Amino acid sequence: MIVVTGSTGNVGRALVAALTAQGEEVTAVSRGPLPAELPEGARHVRADLGVAESLRGVLKGADALFILLAGEMLTGGESAGALLSVAREEGVRRVVLLSSQVTATRPEAVSHSRLREFEHAVRDSGLEWTILRPGGFASNAFAWADSVRTGRTVLAPFGDVALPVVDPADIAEVAAVVLREDGHAGQAYELTGPAAVTPREQAAALADLLGEEVAFVELTREAAFAHMSQFMPGAVVDGTLDILGLPLPVEQRVSPDVEKVLGRPAAPFAAWAERSLPAFR
Repeated sequence: MIVVTGSTGNVGRALVAALTAQGEEVTAVSRGPLPAELPEGARHVRADLGVAESLRGVLKGADALFILLAGEMLTGGESAGALLSVAREEGVRRVVLLSSQVTATRPEAVSHSRLREFEHAVRDSGLEWTILRPGGFASNAFAWADSVRTGRTVLAPFGDVALPVVDPADIAEVAAVVLREDGHAGQAYELTGPAAVTPREQAAALADLLGEEVAFVELTREAAFAHMSQFMPGAVVDGTLDILGLPLPVEQRVSPDVEKVLGRPAAPFAAWAERSLPAFR
């Protein structure tokens, strides 16, 4: 059995689907109810990743654990060590942590201190571990869905700064491989898309798929902060805007790790946008 935390998000949902499609028994964990039915071969359990004891019993008999921190877990909750101790005591053999590229590229970033804590904890856990460090998600473009639907407009800061955003489905496929297969213990994989793309170019890709003009309106950093703070902690917003506006060369680099693990190139932004187009119509 494989336990997937964060099972309601863009990566978690895709990971549960990928694992069950390969015949795995999956326990999908979330704090709240699932927004949709699970595929055959998966069951849902409500538990709080920030309360380690809530996972006791849930992890019993699991071979592997996928850890995805979201929401309040990015700034609080019990220590990472407490969670890993429960996992070890319940017999988990392998752990895969979804971290962030920023933990390596900006080790001083306060916004990612919680992820760094978890990276250290999984390394010291005594379990087989793999760390996944994606860059920016293509699915962050969902933030534009309302404005594209209602006014064919994209509002975003730093319109001409390019980053190799990664498709969450690729992250999920990589996670499915490293959760199931040997040969990835002790590895930290950096996951990016196949090419750097600007917000303005992303808007143009949506326009091409919709067959209609989509205007691009560049936001100031202050306006972007006010908007993003509605659904992200302030410290995380500041760190995100630093990367979007002044990325380091390493953050603009295309990593070979998706292709290394999956044996195929990473999907471009346009492929994610085509699959997600109903949200923008």
